[in-house]
Amino acid sequence: MTLGEALAAGVAALGLGVDDAIQARLLAYLTLLEKWNRTHNLTSIRNPLGMLRDHLLDSLAVLPYLPDRPSLRLIDVGSGGGLPGVPLAIVRSRWQVTLLDSNQKKSAFLRQLAAELPLSNVEVATARAESFAPAKLFEVAIARALSDLAQFAAWAAHLLAPGGRLFAMKGAYPREEIAALPQGIRIAATHKLAVPGLAAERHLVIMEVRTA
Repeated sequence: MTLGEALAAGVAALGLGVDDAIQARLLAYLTLLEKWNRTHNLTSIRNPLGMLRDHLLDSLAVLPYLPDRPSLRLIDVGSGGGLPGVPLAIVRSRWQVTLLDSNQKKSAFLRQLAAELPLSNVEVATARAESFAPAKLFEVAIARALSDLAQFAAWAAHLLAPGGRLFAMKGAYPREEIAALPQGIRIAATHKLAVPGLAAERHLVIMEVRTA
């Protein structure tokens, strides 16, 4: 199976309406990720099919649980190689997506990526999440394998607009992390994710920040 065939099968299994042009941009992203990974160590996965399954399809698996709006402000906290922010920005071209990472080399890759694809709806910011002060707040702050839930909430809660939510992508169901959440952070929902071709457990935890 070619990479293109694997992508087409994967997005079909996820039930996403992703046309050929969008799939071509997703494949172009994978090509750039593989190229830059040789020198910048963006991911430990070297095989393109592995990147497709473990990174790209994994990122897209959260789409059904994100707000169903034509326009949305989303920040990917600790974006690294652009996951999940870049696949989401490609598939939802009307969303405004900020890729936030404190690492200069990773930010350089993200800027080059946004220019080459190109992704006019993507902004890259180099900063630590807890010190980042955006000009405009976000409806969604999402993170993939960044930290435990309490730490993610502490770093990112100030980035949310009123009514905004934190979306944490996790592996196994984080029962202990949920139990350790401080007052003021409420679990709005949890979802078990089915990533095509991936046997490992994947979960999405959605959190709300209570204000006094």
